[in-house]
Amino acid sequence: MAQAHSNHSGHHSDLPHVSVRGYLIGFVLAVVLTVASFWSVKSGAFSGESALVALAVLAAIQMIVHVVFFLHVNASKEQRWHAWSFAYTIAMSLVIIIGTVWVMHNVHMLMMAR
Repeated sequence: MAQAHSNHSGHHSDLPHVSVRGYLIGFVLAVVLTVASFWSVKSGAFSGESALVALAVLAAIQMIVHVVFFLHVNASKEQRWHAWSFAYTIAMSLVIIIGTVWVMHNVHMLMMAR
């Protein structure tokens, strides 16, 4: 029984998906996504709302890269609670952000009507 407990000591080296190769892949993807974001703004490849959408997509992809490669949250049975808590955090953040923008938009519209 004690031997089974020692296998789950919580060290990163015990996890099969933690490796230098994984960190390097995550780092390269993060750098590529960051460069793509700066390039899209600097070059003017997108304009107006399409620029915001492109940056939001690149940011979302980069967030997923960080969560998977650096925080090691995945769909495995051991990580299920971490994935659920992360999903809940994202959902509540979206509710707060979208709600705030909605309220600010409505206040702006009501103030412009006067």
